[in-house]
Amino acid sequence: MAHFAKIGPGNIVEKVVVVHNDVITDKNGIEQEQLGVDFLNNIFKTNDIWKKTSYNTRGGKYYDQINGVSVLSQDQSKAFRKNLAITGGIYDSQRDAFYLPQPANTWILNEETCLWEPPIPHVDTFNDGKVRVWDETIQNWKIV
Repeated sequence: MAHFAKIGPGNIVEKVVVVHNDVITDKNGIEQEQLGVDFLNNIFKTNDIWKKTSYNTRGGKYYDQINGVSVLSQDQSKAFRKNLAITGGIYDSQRDAFYLPQPANTWILNEETCLWEPPIPHVDTFNDGKVRVWDETIQNWKIV
């Protein structure tokens, strides 16, 4: 299945829909994004901006699904537009990438992954069982 994001004003993703692969495959067996765009605009009777997005791409890497587990794929040619588009996310035409809105003013967009990074990295292994969230007022992680 192919996923397409409708891009609205301000390059905000308004919705993500699924289109069967048969719709976007041409007579030579090659997937064509424009076939999906034309199909969706015909269905919705609009002339909207649609961009294909990859369900299995995160941080610019493509992941295979093996028994319900995401595993980094050997074939990275399938990585597409940095991240899966989600409603409320952003499409950046300069980067040809999808990413989330900036979570805090101090976070910086990683150009390679199009993922936001905090000024102080979150450590996943605190080993104390406590949940931490970013607090912009103290510009650090705090226990909740």
